[in-house]
Amino acid sequence: MRQLWAGIDAGKTHHHCVVIDSDGTRLLSRRVANDEIELSELIDDAVSLSESGVVTWAVDLNNGGAALLIALMAEREQRLLYIPGRVVHHAAGGYRGDSKTDAKDAAIIADQARIRRDLNPVRAGDEISIELAILTSRRTDLMRDRTRTVNRLRALLSTYFPALERSLDISNVKATLILLSGYQTPDGIRRIGQARLEAWLRKRKAYNAAQIAVKAINAAQSQYVRVAGQDVAASTVAKFAVQVMNIEAEMAQLDRDIEERFRRHRLAEVIESMPGFGPVLGAEVLAVTGGDFTAFETADRLAGIAGLAPVPRDSGRVSGNLRRPRRYDRRLLRAFYLAAQLSLRSCVASQTYYARKRSEGKRHTQAVLALARRRLNVLWAMLRDHAVYQPTPAIAPAA
Repeated sequence: MRQLWAGIDAGKTHHHCVVIDSDGTRLLSRRVANDEIELSELIDDAVSLSESGVVTWAVDLNNGGAALLIALMAEREQRLLYIPGRVVHHAAGGYRGDSKTDAKDAAIIADQARIRRDLNPVRAGDEISIELAILTSRRTDLMRDRTRTVNRLRALLSTYFPALERSLDISNVKATLILLSGYQTPDGIRRIGQARLEAWLRKRKAYNAAQIAVKAINAAQSQYVRVAGQDVAASTVAKFAVQVMNIEAEMAQLDRDIEERFRRHRLAEVIESMPGFGPVLGAEVLAVTGGDFTAFETADRLAGIAGLAPVPRDSGRVSGNLRRPRRYDRRLLRAFYLAAQLSLRSCVASQTYYARKRSEGKRHTQAVLALARRRLNVLWAMLRDHAVYQPTPAIAPAA
């Protein structure tokens, strides 16, 4: 029986594959296009080199340019392991020579797959989870675009009309964006007047139109000096305001798409039954995990990937130091943290646990992280047993 290992240095347009035997001897080294026909031929040639037909594959990407490769491996029932690029980078220091080529990286990947026993298999994930990964990633991009645009708007508005920038909540109130899309200068707001401005805002369905109009008029009456470059700055502010509203409209549609797909997932009912988890945060969890929690083996393993399991940082006589791991999935940490924070509004069990941690001297952030870690264990058990959350019954006070 001949066991072989194949390492693939994945790229966007081409991959390089090296196949080695149990002695580390190279049996095949080939550059192939990221194309179904060439990849299928590569798999056939590698399998034909093994007398038993058993080849263990390893790749340094688990998405993106390697998506077609992963799909083919799953279809052909080939065992595929994932080796992060950083692991390959650090491992390269232990091999002879300072050169770096795709062929050398592929050989290192194959050799690491041969000697290591702690590598995780690549799991393609179910269709809905992959769709949610795409949608939630787009949502994250839109949130960042919105934050960046709002910051630019506020910075520019404060250069020529600081009173209005101070008086309006631009980040959280849509009515202020509606105002800025039409009126951005002190003289322009004074000319239209409070009554007409309020009517203009109401016509565009601005919430609290009267209050926004009063704030705008008060700000305009506090500044009569014209700042140089005001016209161009005001025009740019108007464009920023429209841009933010367009982003918010796209995010609203995206949230509806995320909710519709999330509720079709087989684990949606279990996840959403836990206080604090709605469609968006639940979709984030499914997107990161691929909808297969068994891939993480234990709750502790999932907690480590989420950055909720502290790791020791001991050296010499210094011991007992626990720190958050350097490498963890920030999206997963954010989802569990926000869900824990939201659960404090209505979940008695979460409130009790949080209060206990605060009484132990932990700060708010530390207490919420501890609560998120505890809730991760509970969610793990719920998903394992496919059971919805059952709130802890309140204990009646002693008579």
